[in-house]
Amino acid sequence: MGYVTVSAKIPRRLKELLDRYGVKPGPVIRRALEEEVRKRMLEEIEAKARALSSKVSHIPDEEIARLIREDRGKR
Repeated sequence: MGYVTVSAKIPRRLKELLDRYGVKPGPVIRRALEEEVRKRMLEEIEAKARALSSKVSHIPDEEIARLIREDRGKR
């Protein structure tokens, strides 16, 4: 897996506090970015699920159950 460098400007006082408390910014930034990406992905999936739900809401539950049973039987 390759890496790229990203940078951010932070207030000098924050940098001094990071140094004072021995906080390494790399892991903190990485976790924050990963969490933000996860959050955005989940929002995207939820939006797609809502759109799909509105498209299939007219199909009766019995029909959906029948289709699922039929699909399982093919495996």
